[in-house]
Amino acid sequence: MDLYPWIKTLHVLSSVVLVGTGFGTAFYLFMANRSGSVPAQAVVSRLVVKADLWMTTPAVIIQPLSGVAMTLMAGWPLTTPWLLLALALYFVAGACWLPVVVLQLRMAALAKEAAAQGATELPTRYWTMARWWEGLGYPAFAAMVVVFGLMVMKPALWG
Repeated sequence: MDLYPWIKTLHVLSSVVLVGTGFGTAFYLFMANRSGSVPAQAVVSRLVVKADLWMTTPAVIIQPLSGVAMTLMAGWPLTTPWLLLALALYFVAGACWLPVVVLQLRMAALAKEAAAQGATELPTRYWTMARWWEGLGYPAFAAMVVVFGLMVMKPALWG
């Protein structure tokens, strides 16, 4: 039995889960933050944390494992330029994502506390973290869009 198509299917599906969950949760938290509703922000921020734990984290692990497996099975050198660039951008996205996870946990805790107290506004610390959360999200998403393009097109870049 040829494992390559199965690994490729897992790789493609996990990439869709990774980027789709990331974009979807970012959209909902972005919109909840603009709603002015502390209870909505508390619920959405809590669910974003769960989605990252349950869906994004496994996909983050599966992506490089399945990618390296396919690379080795296909006989591509790990030094292939498009692959090196894709890996570098994947690590850029990861370097943005790790602090985002910490920010999401803290934002969810602040929103939960504010909602439990019946507050009508979130503290300034929440909004400072929200700006960092959003600011880190843009380069992470852009990096992943380029990674998608590199995976699909496998362009000759240099060398």
